[in-house]
Amino acid sequence: MYQLDVTLRRGQNLAARDRGGTSDPYVKFKLGGKEVFRSKTVHKNLNPVWEEKAYILIDNLREPLYIKVFDYDFGLQDDFIGSAFLDLTSLELNRQTDVTLSLKDPHYPDHDLGSIFLSVVLAPGDPREATMLMRKSWKRSSKFQTQSLRLSDLHRKSQLWRGIVSVTLIEGRELKAMDANGLSDPYVKFRLGHQKYKSKIVPKTLNPQWREQFDFHLYEERGGIIDITVWDKDVGKKDDFIGRCQIDLSTLSKEQTHKLEMPLEEGEGYLVLLVTLTASAAVTISDLSINSLEDQKEREEILKRYSPMMMFHNISDVGFLQVKVIRAEALMAADVTGKSDPFCVVELNNDRLLTHTVYRNLNPEWNKIFTFNIKDIHSVLEVTVYDEDRDRSADFLGKVAIPLLSIQNGEQKAYVLKNKHLTGPTKGVIYLEIDVIFNAVKASIRTLMPKEQKYIEEEDRLSKQLLLRNFMRMKHCVMALITAVCYISSCFDWDSPPRSLAAFLLFLFVVWNFELYMIPLALLLLLAWNYFLIVSGKDNRQHDTVVEDMLEDEEEEDDRDDKDSEKKGFMNRLYAIQEVCVTVQNILDEIASFGERIKNTFNWTVPFLSWLAIVALSVFTIILYFVPLRYIVLVWGINKFTKKIRNPYAIDNNELLDFLSRVPSDVQVMQYHELKQDPTHSPSKRKRNNPA
Repeated sequence: MYQLDVTLRRGQNLAARDRGGTSDPYVKFKLGGKEVFRSKTVHKNLNPVWEEKAYILIDNLREPLYIKVFDYDFGLQDDFIGSAFLDLTSLELNRQTDVTLSLKDPHYPDHDLGSIFLSVVLAPGDPREATMLMRKSWKRSSKFQTQSLRLSDLHRKSQLWRGIVSVTLIEGRELKAMDANGLSDPYVKFRLGHQKYKSKIVPKTLNPQWREQFDFHLYEERGGIIDITVWDKDVGKKDDFIGRCQIDLSTLSKEQTHKLEMPLEEGEGYLVLLVTLTASAAVTISDLSINSLEDQKEREEILKRYSPMMMFHNISDVGFLQVKVIRAEALMAADVTGKSDPFCVVELNNDRLLTHTVYRNLNPEWNKIFTFNIKDIHSVLEVTVYDEDRDRSADFLGKVAIPLLSIQNGEQKAYVLKNKHLTGPTKGVIYLEIDVIFNAVKASIRTLMPKEQKYIEEEDRLSKQLLLRNFMRMKHCVMALITAVCYISSCFDWDSPPRSLAAFLLFLFVVWNFELYMIPLALLLLLAWNYFLIVSGKDNRQHDTVVEDMLEDEEEEDDRDDKDSEKKGFMNRLYAIQEVCVTVQNILDEIASFGERIKNTFNWTVPFLSWLAIVALSVFTIILYFVPLRYIVLVWGINKFTKKIRNPYAIDNNELLDFLSRVPSDVQVMQYHELKQDPTHSPSKRKRNNPA
């Protein structure tokens, strides 16, 4: 153990990041991926003077000190100026050394970004301080043990959930008024272990109606306790606490729905909920030597379970997924030894399983089989490779996202690993063999129901790059609409007489013979035409160049993570500004995604959904042709008006929107697109290179 005394002196000729030709620089020291020091901010200065000292305990001199310089932006993402490394092995013990470090940007290595001046002294550390540091590290790792990605036998057992807790949040009654107008804007937070859920906000009411349903996984046979807190949303300020309650699952009987009226402690009013506990064994893990699908009897049972004859038996059980995680090759070296300790995390919606860790290996072999029950055939299988670190969080090595409908059964395939945002490749490939068996009728019915919501959701954050990208996506959709309108308008101008004449005759024919069934029929023709283009090889599907050109900004990501742990004294109006910007950013994303999903439905991006649309449109066309419109509207109105009477706790949904939510947007299409394998990684290439 050593102690490094660092004096941050000054900076010289730093890069300008503000419009005024200056910067507001501050410095971070990172060691082993952790931030160990952050300087004050010197405003509007390219030659800042800090004269700040930091004392850092070091247990491995081979790990360099990482110095990063940022430009502070009030309310926005701070701009990266440059970074440098300090090689600790070059320092002499107990001797002060003046160091000048030239700042560089990994993306632009030739740019001169200025220099940082330091004074450093490396000395043997106090053994007592080292012991205290190790104890703190042990406590920290114990505290976050549930979030750790290491796999032991005990941890593996905890990853297999033994039941489902289905909770329906119905309503709140007589809640406490928190606003000046005598009302509140309530929402509810739920927590069961590491699983979290947040309800929607119901504005200006003391008797909110939520009608939201979600599932928790039960990992312990004896049950657990769901912590429930109710909050009042306060824009620009910290949200107000309304009350809390708890549900002890061990007191509830299984396979039965319980209606609970929970009074709020430390507050007023109560919540009305429906809670159902169901036993399940939906996910399993085994060695590759035990293969259920290769056993003919087991396979026949699974095929029978999801045969067309079982279409109305257990609608929620859509299919069966088996994933063989075989091996990985040429992974990124995450440790200073030039090796990694890789393991895999396999996720399907809220189901999450892990392999064991293969230590000090860049070409690990896991040979594990994971099985899942499929509740939604439009789910995406995510396989992530991490490097295990005993005393800190695991390092990301690569990830792939595979839509279930794109899987070819029984084929061992090499998938090129991507970065965290799935926007580009990273080092390494992973070999998987996947089998999917599902019932098409159940999958179609499930498509018209709300999607399963993930428990762990990342907090929305303001990003200039993301805001710009969503704006460009929105602009692309609007420009496509304007182009279509201009094309139609050109038919009235007779710029092209043959086209205008054809449009005129078509207009006369359609208007004179119009019936309502022609609307879905026209959509059917559009689907059929695009399918013909695909079959004939004239694929008109194109990806937006704005989406294809997305790049991961690693420095910005690191800065975001660092900000999470830093306490800042921002003014209340900053939170309001950020919330508005995040809202605008998300609205742009939602609008752009909606337009892209409609386009991708008709472009046969997901053939299953396009075929399902053909079936639905065919049915609508036939119904509209044979059944008068007034009867259809009458049935719809009666159903709509009596729905709440027949089922007071029914959850509202829109089948069309639920269908479109399964269609991938252009961003998702790009993320799920498989990258071509590097020829140097192929087995045949290796054999040629290694004839022995």
